[in-house]
Amino acid sequence: MAAPPIQQETAPWLLENGSYKVLTKEARQGHGHSHHGRTAHNMSSSSLRKKSDLTLVSKVQCGLLRSFLTNLQEVILGTKLSILFPAIPLAIVANYCNFGRPWIFALSLLALMPLAERVSFLTELMILGFLRAVGGLLNATCGNATELIIAIFALCQNKIDVVKYSLLGSILSNLLLVLGTSLFCGGLGTLGKQQKYDRRQADVNMLLLFLGLLCQLLPLLFRVAGGYTTVTTVAALQLSRASSIVMLVAYVVYIVFQLWTHRQLFEADEEAGEGQEEETPVIGFWSGFVWLVGMTIVIALLSEYVVATIEDASNSWGLSVSFISIILLPIVGNAAEHAGAIIFAFKDKLDISLGVALGSSCQISMFVIPVCVIVAWIAGIDMDLNFNTVETGCLAVAIITTAFTLQDGTSNYLKGLILLLCYVVIGACFFVTTTPQSKIILYCHLGILGIP
Repeated sequence: MAAPPIQQETAPWLLENGSYKVLTKEARQGHGHSHHGRTAHNMSSSSLRKKSDLTLVSKVQCGLLRSFLTNLQEVILGTKLSILFPAIPLAIVANYCNFGRPWIFALSLLALMPLAERVSFLTELMILGFLRAVGGLLNATCGNATELIIAIFALCQNKIDVVKYSLLGSILSNLLLVLGTSLFCGGLGTLGKQQKYDRRQADVNMLLLFLGLLCQLLPLLFRVAGGYTTVTTVAALQLSRASSIVMLVAYVVYIVFQLWTHRQLFEADEEAGEGQEEETPVIGFWSGFVWLVGMTIVIALLSEYVVATIEDASNSWGLSVSFISIILLPIVGNAAEHAGAIIFAFKDKLDISLGVALGSSCQISMFVIPVCVIVAWIAGIDMDLNFNTVETGCLAVAIITTAFTLQDGTSNYLKGLILLLCYVVIGACFFVTTTPQSKIILYCHLGILGIP
């Protein structure tokens, strides 16, 4: 059945009950929330995708082979980061051939970039091919799968400092680097006028970040006020575990708020998506699910390489583990959605950029961090929410600065530049740090006790 001509005032049409239905502008606004309700995160990650040319594949006679090649072309070649996929076999070969461990670390980091973007793409397929609410829930829990997998592997190797540093770095990079670059680039792209955005979504996210900050501040204050004794250590650990449960409860309520009761605040505006084609599932639901599982396994393998070689890379490159974990890991792991956020800011679609930066920060703070504490609790590992004085101070400044930046609903390049400069200063702080803060304190106490 041929599609009816699309008129500007009645576009777009959609297929309903086997026939085409034309939507007026008013009907489209009412329908936008019930269609596939794309979130800012989805629209941002889609900016790095490219349409595959299936002309040659369609000529293959064997249906099974044609389906496999279609899947391969859509998943592997459907991203502008596909040039980095060869880093995956190179990292595996480097590991098995015992190449230099810094090389394994670098190749694994490069390989994680396209994989993180493809996981986002496959997660969106689940949304398009399944119930929207269930798909949205999957996106809300898998949006930072790379960070969660790296953290769990670091926990298994009892590298609690790496876990804390990498998760803290993800929040800092989202709040200061991504949001700062987005505001700066958006301001340069719209010189002479103020960019505007919907403050309501930002307010909700900032409230959650303040709750997460409180839960991280209290164990630190426990330790500082009571001294570094066994009693305060146990108390801080118990408080951290209780706080983690509270944070997860708050996150569940946030998901209900985002996906059901107030989803209109979080869905990307129809006008913001103008110029992008309506998306339909390019591969089947179960094919997407198999690809998602396979890529998650590969991410797990590469994450194990990253965690195992991070200290060797630190020694070889002359960089502290804290700098690599807080600055390098988050930038690489979230490169795809970061680039998407900046692209949309250039197009004066700042709500999408804010949704990416603040949404990812909340996901790390209120979901990934407490999950890591509870997983460590189950595994018998003592991980608390005390991120040490300098690290927690940097996080507090980042959250407060971001809250002040977003308080009036307008933006310009100067606000973005200030956030970027804050990130530069924090990066310089960890660049000159060679010993984790906790070890410095421990050495001080040992020195006071006369122990060399």
